[in-house]
Amino acid sequence: MALQHGYSINSSADDQDSDTAPLLEKEVEKNTVPPKCCSVRCNLAAMMFFGFAVVYGLRVNLSVAMVAMVNGTNDQPSSNISNECPEPSHTLNNSQNSGQPEGIPRYPWDSQTQGMLLGAFFFGYLFTQIPGGYLSGRFGGSLFLGGGVLGTAVLTLLTPLSAQLGAKWLFALRALEGFGEGVTFPAMMAMWARWAPPLERARLMTFSGAGSNFGAFVALPLTGLICHSLGWPMVFYACGGAGCLWAVFWFFLVSDEPRTHPRISDQEKYYIINSIGSQGTPHGWSVPLLSMLFSVPLWAIIISQMCSNWSYYTLLTSLPTYMDTVLHFNLQQVRRSVYLLWIKAVWFIFCVSLTLVIQNSFLSALPYLFGWLFSVGSGVLADDLLEREILSVTAIRKIFTFIGLFLPAVFLLAVGFSGCSGVLAVTFLTLSSAFGGFSAAGVFINQIDIAPRYAGMLLGITNTFGTIPGVLAPIVVGYLTKDHSVTGWKHVFWLSAGVSAFGAIFYIIFGTGKMQSWARTEEESDTDTHD
Repeated sequence: MALQHGYSINSSADDQDSDTAPLLEKEVEKNTVPPKCCSVRCNLAAMMFFGFAVVYGLRVNLSVAMVAMVNGTNDQPSSNISNECPEPSHTLNNSQNSGQPEGIPRYPWDSQTQGMLLGAFFFGYLFTQIPGGYLSGRFGGSLFLGGGVLGTAVLTLLTPLSAQLGAKWLFALRALEGFGEGVTFPAMMAMWARWAPPLERARLMTFSGAGSNFGAFVALPLTGLICHSLGWPMVFYACGGAGCLWAVFWFFLVSDEPRTHPRISDQEKYYIINSIGSQGTPHGWSVPLLSMLFSVPLWAIIISQMCSNWSYYTLLTSLPTYMDTVLHFNLQQVRRSVYLLWIKAVWFIFCVSLTLVIQNSFLSALPYLFGWLFSVGSGVLADDLLEREILSVTAIRKIFTFIGLFLPAVFLLAVGFSGCSGVLAVTFLTLSSAFGGFSAAGVFINQIDIAPRYAGMLLGITNTFGTIPGVLAPIVVGYLTKDHSVTGWKHVFWLSAGVSAFGAIFYIIFGTGKMQSWARTEEESDTDTHD
């Protein structure tokens, strides 16, 4: 029996329109499947994992560093709400929280300015998504992914200088960083369209993409530690240096597709090429833009990703500020506990974190730890359900998307009711991010289902729209929380919950896992005609 359970490249048009994975139409015998361990495709997933860890380290470093960069006395909340959540007796005051080594500059930026600076990255990020996806699909994604990370890393090294020159210079630099980083995710999708075998697609893509959550989990506590120990400028030097080092390994080890990789075995090359078929070849200069524009499944992805990203970017850019100004978690108290937490089991991490004697930056990172674990697990589970023919591709994408958007909305709603309770806030935020990881095997890889050949460009399109919340969310948060009140932050979490729930419902109604007719190659169309 064929590995793909009988789906054949010569199946009829009616069969190909059925609810099956588009790349499961090519028969590959079981004895041609090479081991996964130490395979080139798994090594590629590992390189992407660490690459996106670096990418998100470069993206979130400003979120925590901002607390140390800003002179808190210039943006104090009004007296009638300053004690709304009193600081615990064991917590140092704000000036001590963000204390810096002697000679480190601090700046008088108010909440609105901070919101603009945190959102500046996404202004640049908007412009290179679609071109990056198009060019990656045409020429291959390795150059664009590696170059995007390298360029962003180099610019990150200039952050202390730009901050010294003024907020406008820092805004421009962050926008340029977003401009360079915008090509990375579309390039990843374009590469997996050529590298990911059908029954391994979800686990490979979710594992590589989970590097973003892992990067946030690592970067947030390390950023807090470096800020206090060495000063906030060292955060940007460390992150920029890590990005440059990763790029060296990437350009040496990675190729655009199996056909051009110098160290891949013939067995693995045959397996990947023949399981993907003609959908793994580059698209031409022309793309079916009009068909994409009127594609309801594509708009289902766009809308749901925008809704999901609103919550994600709200937490990514503003969670450290919430924990500092409302919950009053200490940035430096019990610093040694961080080292213990790195070597303990995940359950121990969760339990100890709830004692509230851990620094703010680790608590800010905790949701991303569980988001990372759940997203990786969701990919394995999704592939297993598909391989066992328990659910169709459409059913898998819809179920995982609903879990990944609606349940997090419920927990975000609960955060709004947590008030000044740090225990409840951290618990609900962690649960929200954990269940949000399920969407990694849902809507966030759906582009490769409906149009594998154009997956890179489709991700560029969906990410362009999905970046709009990254621009707006920090600004909205800055406006709603300008008085640092619990009520303001309650509105932030309730808004995020409502947007996320809407995205889940919209995708359930309009989403699909079927390959679209406009995405088929000429070879596949000719086969349908002859049949």
